[in-house]
Amino acid sequence: MELLPTSLPDLKLIAPDVFRDSRGYFMETYNAARYREFGIDAVFVQDNESRSARGVVRGLHWQAGAAAQAKLVRVIRGAVWDVAVDIRKGSPTFGRHAAVMLTAENARQFFIPRGFAHGFAVLEDDTVFAYKCDNLYCPSAERGMRFDDPALGIPWPDLGCTPILSAKDLRHPPLADIEPWEP
Repeated sequence: MELLPTSLPDLKLIAPDVFRDSRGYFMETYNAARYREFGIDAVFVQDNESRSARGVVRGLHWQAGAAAQAKLVRVIRGAVWDVAVDIRKGSPTFGRHAAVMLTAENARQFFIPRGFAHGFAVLEDDTVFAYKCDNLYCPSAERGMRFDDPALGIPWPDLGCTPILSAKDLRHPPLADIEPWEP
């Protein structure tokens, strides 16, 4: 297992060891002791999974205050361009983002701590995306911001179509209009 660099120090990209042979593959997708060595000591309490078509954009989302969630995300099938944006009040990297390619083939995992907005663009049909969260979902704490806010400077990939967003995601405000995250 290897820890790979990202453009923001609090975000962690993990490349697990994948053992492939003629039968398929085996990999350890989570080991609390190993992840603690990488500075990830979250206690995960909820797992989520989504399935999406190519062109879907989900996010940018987070939960406010004490309901915030750290997430460990990965792709089970397909591929996504995954993005995290620092929204922590007073952070020297506030408004900056890191983006990584997550695919079933590369098996990488992206750890996003509390205080970051998260979203992804789906690059292949029938993509399955898995999330481990360290806090339960709280609908009243759900927040979001526009994925395509020019102030963020996120280089979203060409999806080959108009991005497909939920009605809720289409209404999210830009970074300048959000309330920064505080624990």
